[in-house]
Amino acid sequence: MNRLNRIVLIAIISLLAVIAFQQIKSVSVINSAFERAELAIFDIQKTTASTGWNNVSLGGGGYVTGIYLHPLQKDLVYIKTDVGGFYRWNPREQSWVPITDHFPLSQRRYYGGEALAFDPKDPKIVYIAAGSYVWDRPGTIFKSTNQGATWTKLNLDLPMGGNQNKRWMGERLVVNPFNSNLIFFGSRQDGLWKSSNAGRSWTKVNSFPGTAKKDIGITAVLFDRQVSGLVYAIAYGDGIYKSTDTGVTWSKVEGSPQWPRRMATSRNGTLYATSAKGPGVSKYANGVWSNITPNNSQAVFNALSVNPANPDELVVALGETPSTKIYQSLDGGSTWTQMKRSMNNTVPWWTKIMRSQAWISAIEFDPKVAGRIWLTDWYGIWRTDDIKANPVVWTNYQKGHEEIVTFALVSPPKGPLLLSGMADVDGFYHNNGLDAYPSKTFSDNGPDFQDTYSIAYNDRDPSRIVRVGGKRWNNTYSGATSADGGLTWQKFASFPANKMPMRVAMSATNPNVFVVSISSGQAVRTDDGGATWSDVSGLPKGPKGPWNWSQSLAADTVDGNTFYYYAGGKVYRSTDGGVSFETVNASLPRESWHSLKTVSGVKGEVWLSLDTKGLHRSTDGGKTFSQIAGVERAYLFAFGKPQRGSKIPALYLYGKIAGIGEGIFRSLDRGRTWTSIGDRSKPIGNNPQVMEASKQEFGLVFIGTGGRGIYYRAL
Repeated sequence: MNRLNRIVLIAIISLLAVIAFQQIKSVSVINSAFERAELAIFDIQKTTASTGWNNVSLGGGGYVTGIYLHPLQKDLVYIKTDVGGFYRWNPREQSWVPITDHFPLSQRRYYGGEALAFDPKDPKIVYIAAGSYVWDRPGTIFKSTNQGATWTKLNLDLPMGGNQNKRWMGERLVVNPFNSNLIFFGSRQDGLWKSSNAGRSWTKVNSFPGTAKKDIGITAVLFDRQVSGLVYAIAYGDGIYKSTDTGVTWSKVEGSPQWPRRMATSRNGTLYATSAKGPGVSKYANGVWSNITPNNSQAVFNALSVNPANPDELVVALGETPSTKIYQSLDGGSTWTQMKRSMNNTVPWWTKIMRSQAWISAIEFDPKVAGRIWLTDWYGIWRTDDIKANPVVWTNYQKGHEEIVTFALVSPPKGPLLLSGMADVDGFYHNNGLDAYPSKTFSDNGPDFQDTYSIAYNDRDPSRIVRVGGKRWNNTYSGATSADGGLTWQKFASFPANKMPMRVAMSATNPNVFVVSISSGQAVRTDDGGATWSDVSGLPKGPKGPWNWSQSLAADTVDGNTFYYYAGGKVYRSTDGGVSFETVNASLPRESWHSLKTVSGVKGEVWLSLDTKGLHRSTDGGKTFSQIAGVERAYLFAFGKPQRGSKIPALYLYGKIAGIGEGIFRSLDRGRTWTSIGDRSKPIGNNPQVMEASKQEFGLVFIGTGGRGIYYRAL
């Protein structure tokens, strides 16, 4: 019995006791008992008693680009993701443990998972290649000798692209099964690299002759597990190469597919490969290539695995399509059976496409459990424990895998504890609290958006809410309003065509009036809840979206006619409901990364964070600002409910304080003194994009990230 059920049961027993022993002296006694039970349930829905930083439970939603099962230790499973780092399976809790959350903001590029490899002879040793984009600062390779509990940086820094094209192929990093000291890494731009001393030093393999496609590079290296010295490598766009002397010399495997995706070898030495062009699935045995594509399909094939216990049993899957198919062969690819699937979905809000196993990246037989297969796709991780069943039952295991990109967070003074706007999955009313998956997305009770970029509420009546977003894939954008705190939504009656909304601010007194900034365009406003729109005058064009998280627009929380905007070192103000803006301050520093916020219940109080240029406060509607002393960096900030006995809102900061250093802080005196609430082991470094604090619960603060979902901390 869970905690919530126990509390309900206790409340019911208490009520029965009242009935039996107090003889129900009045109806108020009954009501009081029910109210206590209701309050207890509400407390469970709010937060846990945790004092550290935890993920808000969402349930996957990001691309898992690889899965790795150790041949010696049962249930030792790793995954890599494109923007959320790396995870290890916890079989007892049936959950994923993030093993790269220690990277701080300055190392956020390391949350891009380029590759992973373990030592096949030692379950304690694992390597990762981490780096998000080839145009960013170089990625690197790290080594752990305790299954990812701690890491040591190795001396190999190269451009990597864990979140770039063809990230679902692989594997680029591999340890020699005959000699654990020998490691290969295939890079995107700089060829093939080799270590002969377990990663301590690296040299480029200049003898590798392959000419790979630019920025894709050498996508996979594979050791044959039966023949010492035999190793294969994919030069994407140029085919498969082979070495028989452990990588000293190389030659092209004649007849190999030009655009292979993945490779696997069987126990009898057969090489299999999937491909995008030409044969979708190929087999190389006794020096001869053969086309074994299921049904001679012309589709792109990607995921591939051979049963380590049966060299003739293999599975392949289509890739790069939402309508994926999985095929199984029991005779080395001579014949195939398309698997019939039954989906045991454990995340209530997952959509049909998410349940379809879209864009399968990797599929692997479990070497320790017969009949068990794992696969990863665009949204999460699936497993079947009986591959021979008809249909095959797949269960998604998402607990702990939090990878959604956050655009917006709002915590109104009443109603939902949290509303979140997300990339690709629209957003959530967190009706089940912070430690259980939401039941639905916004789209389940309103218009279907791919993204929600911004959310705002009416200060006088917080049940009136507006959000803006749309669909990047077909360039259609709009917004929606809610009159019940975000439970249900009504799409705008109209919205200007071909304009991407970026931020929205709602009048403090009139929920039908709101201003919307536009990506690379002029802001617009409505005074009839989105039925009609007009251009705003006096503001510069907004920054290009959607991948811009600066908060430039805010409404005064008391005066319903006043709105504020920051851009290029200037603060603009409107006093006519957003019809027109004028510059009221032109003396602030210029900073592209910024947040402009107003204080609840205080007319004219405006705060502005300018990253390394500090935190600034105005009490006269933006005319003058004073810089908060001691704040050396204001990356993100938020206001929350005051502590008991105080009317000063709690101020939270992600930044740097003089004499303390970098981290996450709280101030109860408007920034004069600060208390650290951060965690050195979990710095929340994966592109923290937005910060919000609860207006209902003191001490509760949220940070939305660019790849690790939403974190929260509660007293």
